[in-house]
Amino acid sequence: MFTKNEIIEILSDNSKNEWLFGLSDSIRKDNVGDGVHLRALIEFSNYCKNNCLYCGLRCLNKNVKRYRMPKSEIIETAKKAVDAGYKTIVLQSGEDIKYKINELCEIVSEIKKYNVAVTLSIGEYSFDEYKMLKDAGADRFLLRIETSNKLLYEKMHPNMSFEKRIECLKNLSELNFEVGSGCIVGLPFQTIESLASDILFFKEINADMIGIGPLIIHNNTPLSDYQNGDFILALKVMAITRILMPKINIPATTAMETLLKNGQEMALKAGANVLMVNVTDQIYSDNYSIYPNKIKSNSNIIEQKALIEQKLKSIGRFNSNDFGFRAR
Repeated sequence: MFTKNEIIEILSDNSKNEWLFGLSDSIRKDNVGDGVHLRALIEFSNYCKNNCLYCGLRCLNKNVKRYRMPKSEIIETAKKAVDAGYKTIVLQSGEDIKYKINELCEIVSEIKKYNVAVTLSIGEYSFDEYKMLKDAGADRFLLRIETSNKLLYEKMHPNMSFEKRIECLKNLSELNFEVGSGCIVGLPFQTIESLASDILFFKEINADMIGIGPLIIHNNTPLSDYQNGDFILALKVMAITRILMPKINIPATTAMETLLKNGQEMALKAGANVLMVNVTDQIYSDNYSIYPNKIKSNSNIIEQKALIEQKLKSIGRFNSNDFGFRAR
């Protein structure tokens, strides 16, 4: 619907925001409906071998209390979420080389016995390892690229390969995972042109889910002197992504709510149709500090879900109560 130049113009001009958000919300309603897919998120390890400049989990950050959930506890947490009515379990970690592929496959296989969809967000693996995870029952894989600009990617991700990231996304697609990716809005040296390219990149790879959030500065990273990303600009990138990719799943990201109260509600009114709900025990989740002041719930899993459903009802939306695969 939009050319790159038109995307750049829209991102640069805030006078059209009301029109943009109204259009993206209308397209969302027409293509994926008013249901919101609730995903139960388990952050099972905060160890990471990488040193991404924006991330509080980077391995050179010595101020993090590291943890790894044992296999039995991961599965037990998933069971509690299933009992609360969640239809998707999202297993997320840093790129933790301690968990071997066979152990990860066993965890996926056990959780699949509960008749739920399983999403993984655990980083880069080989084609054969991704295939093992797929064969174990994993349905979706979230591998954020954060920026499709090669030079910026390499600046933000020391000793990581942009080409490797692209290869992993292609391998996941070839293996018939539902593939998720996404970008951070507000990275140093990022331009409006590169954000436009990110949106077109997501369309080019035909991603099934795209998560977009503003940069939130962590004091224990090399970006500590920079500013947080622009919430409205992140919302606009998300809205244009919905317009260009009408049937994909788009989360109202936690970063949006962390940066601005009611940020997730605003995202749901501008094209989003997914909420990631953290069901990790607080003794762990307090230390999963990708960025500071991350929103969290003091309620138990059942109460937390009920509060979210009540909030959705207040804005004319509802829990879709299904597995939440991409609309085809």
